[in-house]
Amino acid sequence: MNAPVPEAQATSAKTHIDECAMRLALSMAEAAREAGEVPVGAVLVRDGRVIATGANAPVGLADPTAHAEIVALRAAAAALGNYRLDGCTLYVTLEPCPMCAGAMLHARLARVVFGAADPRTGAAGSVTDLFAEPRLNHHTQVEGGVLAAECGALLQDFFRERRAVQARAAEPLREDALRTPRAAFEAAADWEGAYRSDLPALEGLRQHAVELGRESSGPGFLLLHGPAEWSLHWRAIATALAGQGARVLVPDLIGFGRSDKPKRQDFHRLDWHVEVLRQWCESLDLERLVPVAAEDDTALAYALAAALGPRAAGVLLVPGTNAGLEGAAWAQLPYPDKGHAAAPRAFAAGWGGNVAAPSRLLRLDTTTDAGLRRAVEYFCRPGS
Repeated sequence: MNAPVPEAQATSAKTHIDECAMRLALSMAEAAREAGEVPVGAVLVRDGRVIATGANAPVGLADPTAHAEIVALRAAAAALGNYRLDGCTLYVTLEPCPMCAGAMLHARLARVVFGAADPRTGAAGSVTDLFAEPRLNHHTQVEGGVLAAECGALLQDFFRERRAVQARAAEPLREDALRTPRAAFEAAADWEGAYRSDLPALEGLRQHAVELGRESSGPGFLLLHGPAEWSLHWRAIATALAGQGARVLVPDLIGFGRSDKPKRQDFHRLDWHVEVLRQWCESLDLERLVPVAAEDDTALAYALAAALGPRAAGVLLVPGTNAGLEGAAWAQLPYPDKGHAAAPRAFAAGWGGNVAAPSRLLRLDTTTDAGLRRAVEYFCRPGS
């Protein structure tokens, strides 16, 4: 005969299960953050088995209903073949909004567990409580505050970073420079990083850079576009390098891409661009960096490696940026008129300068995954 489980032991087991499920929901929230969405994640469980997961995706799916909870509910209903999800528990990192709460009630969920409270739109007690409405014909058990601190911290960090990006985007424009309208980049809207203008050499000019693989250890790979290109041309290689576990930084030089564009052609000199990049690299939390360039545009990478001194782990040369961009349209996105194109004109014949190659240099014959894996291993091994 089985003895009854003591109440304290049963409660402890339930708490453990809730926390494990919420950690999975947190991983889905992280996936949403990496996709540029508000970091909310959801997991739907029945009888101790994960039925479905969901990550917040209204921006990516262009769907105002694609909250993490709705994504998980739809996936669970499809998996079970029934919109009624009797006996299921839904875990979500943020208190459900009225839309999601209504869907949960309609799905006949047995239980809803959330992490952080939402004082703006929470419909499980913070603003209103649809689950406690006695006139509704279904009642779902609700419990909040599971891993609330971790769930809340993820959201706070996301909005702090977003405010910082917006603040930088609102920075004033120098009278001697132009800034390409945001609408010009609509075709490349998914390729936008952070802006900064606080480096002394910039003197108020705003520089743009994309960063991938921020959590990776080892040196940072600094991808330097050529004089007829901008950061977008590195997208394929940058993504592949990050996929190999590397931290990747892809700046738009001043005068190029999304960065500010001084109007005077004589403003642009190789030594000035090197100094801006050196100051930028010095400000990063990276002990070692690897300038990366196309094999026919080496001067900037060589000069930067010399300026960085011991912080440069070497230089990586690749056959080309190989971004899969066809035609001249992509290259011309940042330059709606001749006034915006002073920098490409200034370097029409190349970066110029007679710069010696560094002692540590790796040339790749291919930018396949195997080739890039070789580069990451080469520069990340001990003693590099």
